[in-house]
Amino acid sequence: MRAVDIIIKKRDGGELTREEIEFFVQGFTEGSIPDYQASAWTMAVLLNGMTPQETTDLTMAMVRSGEILDLSPAVPLAVDKHSSGGVGDKTTLVVEPLVAACGLPVGKMSGRGLGFTGGTLDKMESIPGFRVNLSQEEFLTQLDEIGLVLSGQTAVLAPADGKFYALRDVSGTVDSIPLIASSIMSKKIAAGAQAIVLDVKIGLGAFMETQAEARELARFMVDIAHLAHRKAVALISDMNQPLGIAVGNILEVKEAIATLQGGGPQSFLNHCLDVAEQMLVLGNAAENLEDARKMAQKALQDGSAWERFLALVEAQGGDVSYVKDPDKFPQAALIKTIPSPESGYLSQIHARIVGETSVDLGAGRAKKSDLINHTVGIEILKEVGDFIKKGQDLFIIHASSLADLEQAEKRLLEAHRWSDQQVPALPLVYEIIC
Repeated sequence: MRAVDIIIKKRDGGELTREEIEFFVQGFTEGSIPDYQASAWTMAVLLNGMTPQETTDLTMAMVRSGEILDLSPAVPLAVDKHSSGGVGDKTTLVVEPLVAACGLPVGKMSGRGLGFTGGTLDKMESIPGFRVNLSQEEFLTQLDEIGLVLSGQTAVLAPADGKFYALRDVSGTVDSIPLIASSIMSKKIAAGAQAIVLDVKIGLGAFMETQAEARELARFMVDIAHLAHRKAVALISDMNQPLGIAVGNILEVKEAIATLQGGGPQSFLNHCLDVAEQMLVLGNAAENLEDARKMAQKALQDGSAWERFLALVEAQGGDVSYVKDPDKFPQAALIKTIPSPESGYLSQIHARIVGETSVDLGAGRAKKSDLINHTVGIEILKEVGDFIKKGQDLFIIHASSLADLEQAEKRLLEAHRWSDQQVPALPLVYEIIC
């Protein structure tokens, strides 16, 4: 078997066998297949696509390129969630303790932010002392003891995905849906997930801008799960405007804390409940979505979800006093509230512009080596569809310098648009793929 023959077959629109895919993935991972051949192959995939079976075979080949985490000693059924990224998406911080409080253990490996989307690990590291680099033994022990873990991904899980991802980034093949789907699912399966809820974002602040693109990606990932004998469901949810109010690490942690304590923006809470109920049903903790939602609401109301979040922070070395008293968190050097320059219904709050502005403030990374300022960020005080009068508070900027603040103010005003006519609120979830 030769790599060039596999490239030609895919270039000509052929369907690759499992053996051909495994040969190629193994060869590239071990170094016997060079970057230039792997780059040619990924371009052939981008141009000609893959069938669900091919994509599943690619996913499992990447899974088998490294270690596979077995969570069965700690939990009978491992349930995970994945978000395709967004602006102000701190859903994991609320959903994981919420689901765990309902009796369904959750062991999650998350990533860091890059570009305009934030990273869960960056948010949690806003809490002094919080450790994200756990050993496999620590991961399993904590999952068994408190039913909740939130750690970073280890390099020994699906190493082939890391190599392919780096290559795609420089070869113009990032946008291939089969390659995106296999990348996401290989890491989830390698991390031990047997049931996966996928939160696929669409809109101005998402990688998938249209519902058709999101549906295709969601369908691929759900099909991969089923063909790999896993359970999965995908929500296609809105990311045209930021999710919730806070965008920025400490600000988002504070919003998650407020939500777990019964406050927080109603739209953000509703989205968390949408995701949690799917996890509870998929994990056999509830018979149907209605019962699952009631369970999740009860866990919020009786404080058990909040207590589980405290247990998570303490178990991973975080200073719980900051979580119990969020006023202890440091603040940005400059904080300014910006009033609305006109009256009307908000017709757009461009999520990508908001996300990019938060990165420029220092809340995210333009490149992997960038350092993060956990104190800076943005609070978007209104939602699409709201009526606002001229002079009312529109957003708050948390900046480290006057130049950053002035630039952010200009860009954020451009991100907002007004209408004289009433504008409907944006839906949270457009459809569910299962």
